[in-house]
Amino acid sequence: MKLSVRPKLSGNNAQRRPTLATVAEASGFSVSAVSLVLNDRPLARSLSADTRKRIQQAAAALNYRPDAAARSLRSRRSQLVGVMVFDIADPYCTLILQGIQATLQPAGLLPIIMDVHNQSDQFERFLGLAVERQVEGLIVVANWLFVEIDTLRRFERNGIPAALVGREFPSSVISSVLIDNEEGGRLAMEHLLELGHRNVAVIRGPRQLQDSDRRWRGMQIAARAAGVRLDPQLVVQMPESADPLQGHVAGADATRELLRRGKPFTGLLAFDDLTASGALRALYEAGCRVPEDISIVGFDDIPQAMLNTPSLTTVSQHLRQMGEVATEHLLGLIAAAQDNGSSAAKPAKAFIRLHPPALVRRESTGPVPKIAVGTPKVLRG
Repeated sequence: MKLSVRPKLSGNNAQRRPTLATVAEASGFSVSAVSLVLNDRPLARSLSADTRKRIQQAAAALNYRPDAAARSLRSRRSQLVGVMVFDIADPYCTLILQGIQATLQPAGLLPIIMDVHNQSDQFERFLGLAVERQVEGLIVVANWLFVEIDTLRRFERNGIPAALVGREFPSSVISSVLIDNEEGGRLAMEHLLELGHRNVAVIRGPRQLQDSDRRWRGMQIAARAAGVRLDPQLVVQMPESADPLQGHVAGADATRELLRRGKPFTGLLAFDDLTASGALRALYEAGCRVPEDISIVGFDDIPQAMLNTPSLTTVSQHLRQMGEVATEHLLGLIAAAQDNGSSAAKPAKAFIRLHPPALVRRESTGPVPKIAVGTPKVLRG
């Protein structure tokens, strides 16, 4: 039989938020029984299925929602997780945040997303607010990081579990999940070499980024294994910038510089997908076809990579999976702290997880052309 709930509310009461007492009155059961059912307590199983159903129907009809603040006071848990992003406009973050959200939701934890804009003072201010709000854990997405992050030591001192995505952080309690950049660089170079390219240009990332040196090291390993010498005149380093979206501009500028040098090249390895997108623009302006005249490989596999014309061959970081792995580990630390009866309990040993990359082949790479970019015939006009 369907339960019809018509609470008698009038005046100011009609605007009040329904409480456990309101649901108890509407359903005909005690407040304690209603509390057991709506808070999903183990003792609720001692009530009949019909009783539980009638209470749940009454709560739904009244649009009852638990008081999160009161519940936090009772449980001494904030049920909040800080998610700090160094620039949320960076497409790199999109899939990582999706992985974090998808993993937190079943655990009943609410993410508080903070955009640092790569500013040191903003980073420190948000960390302080996260501690004040008693977050149960912190996830830092270090997508484009120039600021010092030693302030994270504050979380070590407070015993708050934390995980870092995209950067290695030496710590006994803060775990790091990042791509194996050296292996990714090796895969990218190896792909062009297998297609027959020998004159390969490289756009390296800014010096301060850890990823840049590691990807370059992997490229060199692949080149040496194939007996190929990488010409220093075909290597350009991106300038330092606090804005990851400047990668497109930097990639275009670096490619124009490579063309001005007049050294022939048939393949181009870009630091990331935004850099590769800028390179595509510069080559198009110079009258060069991709992949007929030159092949381009990016890095990251952001959603826009397959929307380029041509679609971009790239090295995938499995970004969503990285967000899931970091969050799952954080949830384990939070659970361990709760089991020990204190958020300051000694957490499990931190780890550094190197995620394996994968080459995603699309339209921007092909066999080596007969005439290399950089020769007068290709650059005419």
